[in-house]
Amino acid sequence: MSGYRPARASATMAQSASRNRAMQLDHIDHLNIRCRLEDLPAMQRFYGDLLGLRAGPRPNFATPGIWFYLGDNPVVHISTRPGERPAGPGPYDHVSFRARDMEGTRLRLRAHGVVFDEAPVPGFPLHQIFMNDPAGAKVELTFVLPEKA
Repeated sequence: MSGYRPARASATMAQSASRNRAMQLDHIDHLNIRCRLEDLPAMQRFYGDLLGLRAGPRPNFATPGIWFYLGDNPVVHISTRPGERPAGPGPYDHVSFRARDMEGTRLRLRAHGVVFDEAPVPGFPLHQIFMNDPAGAKVELTFVLPEKA
C-alpha cells in the first residue's frame, strides 16, 4: 500500500462532496508498530513491564505479534513480518501517552537503563519525557503539571 490517493471525481461528485459533512471520527483507536521477530521479547518488556501496558487478546493473525491494552482498549499493536525488515523512516514521529507520577517515572526509566530526554511545553502546564522503544519508535510521556497557587 503506497498511501492515500484520492479518486478522480467528476465536477458534480466534487461539488456534492464539498456540501457533505466531514467524516465523523471519535478518537485514535490504536498505533501499530512493526518490529523484527527477534525484537518481540524486548517490545514486551518495554511496553508491558516498563510502561505498564497489559498484553491481552489478539486475533489469530498469520504472523506473531502482541496487542497492549490501556484499560479495556488495545492501544498499541506490535506486528511482525518474518523475513521482512521494518519500514524505514517515514512521516510517523511519535506516540504520546498521558502519564502520572513524573518523578517515579524518571526513577523507573533510570533503573531500567532507558535513555530519555525531557522538555517543558512552553505556555502550557505540561512536561514531556521522550525515549525510543526497542524497535526505534519514539515514545512520549506527557505529564500535567500542578497549577501554581
